[in-house]
Amino acid sequence: MFTLAHELGHLFIGMDGVSNFDALEPAAHATEQFCNGVAAEFVVPGDELRAFWAAMGLVDEPYQAIARRFKVSALVAARRALDLDLINREAFFEFYRVYQDDERRQRQREMRGGSFWNNQNVRIGRRFGAAIVRAVSEGRLLYREAYALTGLKGKTFDRFVKQVSALP
Repeated sequence: MFTLAHELGHLFIGMDGVSNFDALEPAAHATEQFCNGVAAEFVVPGDELRAFWAAMGLVDEPYQAIARRFKVSALVAARRALDLDLINREAFFEFYRVYQDDERRQRQREMRGGSFWNNQNVRIGRRFGAAIVRAVSEGRLLYREAYALTGLKGKTFDRFVKQVSALP
């Protein structure tokens, strides 16, 4: 939404420009500053945030509360609080450092994920998988039927057969 509002600001004044969000510093060019201001006011209106800010002393995570209220990220909420002088630069960059650390940890958790092969026994079911493997090996079930029943094909199905055969 911020980007859309920013670009609408450019259309409104009839000037193009290039956004630069390096180090979350304000843009140096007046056109970019104006468009950033338009976008910021659009996504988190200053008067509304100032009114809402009064209650932030009562919550543990004020930026998350603001983010939920205005449907933006906690980072946008903190940056808007800085822009409106509700917090100082030190408070903002301390939050930003913690936020980045949290994001890194979240990405690492997501990257771990599960194993495709470990999940097949759950997805297909051990008993059902074993019955399919038995029926294929005994010639009572065609491979194309086994493929359709398991959603696995070719070498992937062959590897599944090996894993099912190795289970106790």
